[in-house]
Amino acid sequence: MSLSLTGYVILIVLALTIAGFFAARSRAKTSAGGDIRLLHSLPNYYGYNAAMFTAVPAFGVMVIWLFAQPMMIDNAIFSDIPDGMIAEGSSRGLVMSDVRRIAEGLDIAVAQGALSEAEAASLQSDETDIRSLLGEVGVALGSDVEAEVLLAAQSYRAQSVSGTFWMAIVTIALAVFGGAATIFVARADFRARNMVERGALAVLILAASLAILTTIGIVFSMLFESINFFRLHPWTDFFFGTSWAPNFRGDSDLSILPLLWGTLYISIIALLVAVPIGLFAAIYLSEYAGLKVRAAAKPLLEILAGIPTIVYGLFALLTVGPALVRVFGRGEEGLLGVEWMSGATAVLTAGLVMGIMLIPFVSSLSDDIINAVPQSLRDGSFGLGATHSETIRQVVLPAALPGIVGAILLAASRAIGETMIVVLGAGAIAKFSANPLEAMTTITTRIVSQLTGDTDFSSPETLVAFALGLTLFVLTLGLNVIALYIVRKYREQYE
Repeated sequence: MSLSLTGYVILIVLALTIAGFFAARSRAKTSAGGDIRLLHSLPNYYGYNAAMFTAVPAFGVMVIWLFAQPMMIDNAIFSDIPDGMIAEGSSRGLVMSDVRRIAEGLDIAVAQGALSEAEAASLQSDETDIRSLLGEVGVALGSDVEAEVLLAAQSYRAQSVSGTFWMAIVTIALAVFGGAATIFVARADFRARNMVERGALAVLILAASLAILTTIGIVFSMLFESINFFRLHPWTDFFFGTSWAPNFRGDSDLSILPLLWGTLYISIIALLVAVPIGLFAAIYLSEYAGLKVRAAAKPLLEILAGIPTIVYGLFALLTVGPALVRVFGRGEEGLLGVEWMSGATAVLTAGLVMGIMLIPFVSSLSDDIINAVPQSLRDGSFGLGATHSETIRQVVLPAALPGIVGAILLAASRAIGETMIVVLGAGAIAKFSANPLEAMTTITTRIVSQLTGDTDFSSPETLVAFALGLTLFVLTLGLNVIALYIVRKYREQYE
């Protein structure tokens, strides 16, 4: 198995790191005349310092380069595609997808020996059947390759090779420079331990900041695309319209209100299922169950939280939906003799299954919160003559109420963002209806639909997915902020 250039660069940097470690360690000991008592730090700290400055900057730049290079090349090729290359019914994004696929096919052909690098760079579409050639190496194309598309793919490959080459040069140069500088300063009076500890602190700060930076990146990526959407589609129609009817040929109705109604309706039904069951389970486990029952029942209840949502979706589609149809939708052959439900996909189907999924979210958090209520409150209530149930209703639950409300809001945020159960259990119809036995859809399922397949990111029908996602993010963020505020306030009462 042969390594790519990136693989060789990684091996070289690792070798330089190891060499830098031993060289700096040896130089420090030599500068002290072999007496390590004269060193400011232990010998290994000099080696750690050299390894840190050899590997971290080099690998950091390489990772950033690997992320940035494809985007920069895409933008360069994307802007060079002339309008004449875009056939009727196609788009610039689809042409760019073809360019990337052909470039990937040429890479595979070169790797398998079907072409040399020179032949891949000089291919002509009018002299060679590119489609058949790439088909022989396992890359299927939907149509013949035009000369302009082939030229763009060859340019894509050339820029990728050039970028990777310069990445290797810069990465190795940084590793060499970092290692040489730290070896040079590795003398007896150098404070290597302090430098290593500052480096470790920087790594810890970076890890702690990564989640925040990721959130900021997600928000900005959705925000920029949402701004592009509102440049193409009026915001008043998006926020105050009443119809959702996307049409990639134009004249689409893209209002969020029918989707928002479906999202909230299904979430409310799910919470009506999850909150009573989860809360009662939490009260039993924390106040009535013995230690053995609690030790066995709580992990079993929390297994529900580990089941993949696609499994819940299949459960809704194959079990719950048909069961509801037998009750509400078979006329005289059904249990109730009514025909209120025409199919297995309905708001009630998705709501029931999503509620089952949310039970451990409510029960586990509520159980922990109820257990956090000080025993002295219970003892005081018992001392005044209250029964166990009276103590729970009048002392424990009021004391735990802010935390329980926070758990319910967190479960609500989870319900609003659920997708797979809705796709398989609720259907795909965006409309206003109060009938829980009708099919309906939510924001998350529409986001998936709008971004499935070859998408054109210059059309409002695709960009609307980002506006939907940003609205959903703001909605769930608001619920989480409220939940965290309530939980924090609850905690402060016992400090």
